[in-house]
Amino acid sequence: MELSNYLVERTALVEAALDRFLPREEILPARLHQAMRYSVFAGGKRIRPILMIAACEAVGGEAAQVIPAACAMEMIHTYSLIHDDLPAMDDDDYRRGRLTNHKVYGEATAILAGDALLTQAFGLLADATALEQVPAHVRLQVIGTIAVAAGSFGMVGGQVVDMESEGHDFDLPTLEYIHTHKTGALILASITTGALIGGASAEAARALERYGAAVGLAFQIADDILDIVGDQATIGKDVGSDEERGKATYPALLGLSEARGRARELRDTALSALAPLGDRGERLKQIAHFIIDRTF
Repeated sequence: MELSNYLVERTALVEAALDRFLPREEILPARLHQAMRYSVFAGGKRIRPILMIAACEAVGGEAAQVIPAACAMEMIHTYSLIHDDLPAMDDDDYRRGRLTNHKVYGEATAILAGDALLTQAFGLLADATALEQVPAHVRLQVIGTIAVAAGSFGMVGGQVVDMESEGHDFDLPTLEYIHTHKTGALILASITTGALIGGASAEAARALERYGAAVGLAFQIADDILDIVGDQATIGKDVGSDEERGKATYPALLGLSEARGRARELRDTALSALAPLGDRGERLKQIAHFIIDRTF
């Protein structure tokens, strides 16, 4: 199957499952549920869920096993975007080409919608009925892995250092910390979670962990580059916003050419890491090209 068809099919699976797992808009408190669904269904590439599914499939698992966990990851990612856009953080008006959550529902409801999505995600991960094909001990590992990736040692920690670095001089270790935690942590957790649910061998799990670490960092570098060379229709928000705010980015520190070179290096590292999987890693190789090569 061509990658484009694979992405369309797996995205449709995720979209349909998200619709099932999220509270309906008319259920009280209706405005909160509307706000949650507004941001979840605002578009996006569903990269994290798709990587989780592809990792599961690469080790012999099936999409049906991992779909609930993939949806939980997308809920966590969406919560982070809602909060990231708030005036206290990046103060963005648009996300994925639409008005940000707080612009439509107000800051208080946006905060609570993010809180509710995070809570909903962990409720789903703990649901033995939803994840009936996943043994209880594996569910516990998955919950622990995603909790660390989402918290102060992962995404939230990276966001704090990102805000602290804004408008200040920064070095390469700080920049890598921000990127590997704020963005890379959830991407890596998506892949390692997919491997866990799919029943990966120790060798396959190590290979996918190396792949995930490289892809996660490269993905954020690609986003940094697109903030300079992309357009609003492509990235869904104002171009050049990172530079205006003095954000810590690879192009700001190393220049555009070297940032592109670093993304290529990480892509090649990711591809090499998949060698132990043989042909089963082909889909993950295609996805790495898809999410990184968009900047070249």
